[in-house]
Amino acid sequence: MTRAAPRRPSMVLFDVFETLVRLEPLRDRFVEAGRPGHELELFFARTLRDGMAHTLAGEAPPFRAVAAAQLAITSGHTLSDEAIAHILDGFTELPLHPEAETAFTLLAEAAVPAYGFTHGGATVLESILDRHGMSGRLRGVLSSEAVRSFKPPAHVYRWACGQVGSDPAGTALVAVHSWDTHGAVKAGLLAGFATRLEGGLTPLVERPHVVASRVDEVVAGLLAL
Repeated sequence: MTRAAPRRPSMVLFDVFETLVRLEPLRDRFVEAGRPGHELELFFARTLRDGMAHTLAGEAPPFRAVAAAQLAITSGHTLSDEAIAHILDGFTELPLHPEAETAFTLLAEAAVPAYGFTHGGATVLESILDRHGMSGRLRGVLSSEAVRSFKPPAHVYRWACGQVGSDPAGTALVAVHSWDTHGAVKAGLLAGFATRLEGGLTPLVERPHVVASRVDEVVAGLLAL
C-alpha cells in the first residue's frame, strides 16, 4: 500500500536519551562506583529490553526501578544501593547534545511546538533543560510512565498525541533509535531519524519520513515537508 505524501508537522515529539541528551558522562559514575566504564552500553540496552518486556507482559515499572534492577544484574550484584543511586542520580546531570538547541530554535522560528517524550521521569529532562537555561524551549515533557509503558507500542504514541492535542498524522517523532521511529510510523505519526547513533537503517524497520545525520538536520527536513 502506498503511503500518503507527508505534510509538515504541526507538533514535534523528541525522544530524550541519546537523542537530546548525551549518556556518555554516566560512564564516569560507573568507574566511581568501582565498575568498568564499558558496562554503560550493556546496562542501558538491558534497561530498554526489560522495560519493553514488562510492557509486553502487561505493565512496566517506572524507568528508575527497571534501571536499578539492571545495574544490579550488570554488575553481578556487586553494587551497593548507594552506588546504584549514585549512578542513577547522574541522569539529571547529563548534558544536551550540541544540536539540540539549534533544533529547538528552528522549531521556534517556524512556530511549531515541541515536547520531550521519554520512558523516564519527566523531571529528568526538565532538570537538564533548566541547567542549560532552556527550560522554556519545550512546551513540556511527556513520560510514558503515566501509562505504565515503554515505547514502542502504538498506543503509547497515540497517548502522547492525545496529551498535546495533536493528530498523529500531523505529529512527528524525532529520535536516534530506529525502533522508536519504526513504532511511531506504525502508529500513524511522522518520523524523523537521526543516524548519529546507529549509522543507518536496516530493511526491517519502517522507513522514516526524514533521515539525516543530526537531530537539527532532521528537524529542518521535517519543516521542509
